[in-house]
Amino acid sequence: MKLIANNKKAYHEYSVLDTLEAGIVLCGTEVKSLRQNGCSFNNAYIDIEKGEAFLLGLHIKPYEQGNIWNTDPDRTRKLLLHKKEIAKLSGQIAEKGMTLIPLEIYLTDGKVKVKLGVCKGKKLYDKRDDARKKDMQRESERDYKVSIR
Repeated sequence: MKLIANNKKAYHEYSVLDTLEAGIVLCGTEVKSLRQNGCSFNNAYIDIEKGEAFLLGLHIKPYEQGNIWNTDPDRTRKLLLHKKEIAKLSGQIAEKGMTLIPLEIYLTDGKVKVKLGVCKGKKLYDKRDDARKKDMQRESERDYKVSIR
């Protein structure tokens, strides 16, 4: 597995309750661009319409040698999921405050996969609490490292 992009902002803004792997429909030049790490998650999310899942807001920069074969970098892309998975996801996001967010894009066996997360938005006090826990963890690791030497 080769990680192409990681959505760090999603882990800060949302608490991830469940994850799922999905394939993505891409053009040839988009795959080549992703192999060169040309991807950005700015406000990307997944929408379910008429029993199909679509990825919106994902920016894949145009391939440099692609000329006329390059597609729109911000186009809507279809996700490859089974009907049962789509039904389960649509039931989960029907609850108030729940959304589907792409967490990672990676290559496995030459295929581009997307890790989806069923997420719930964090409040400001949740973000502060997470930052406080992270600082405490960092300090304890630093103290442990110093005590070993």
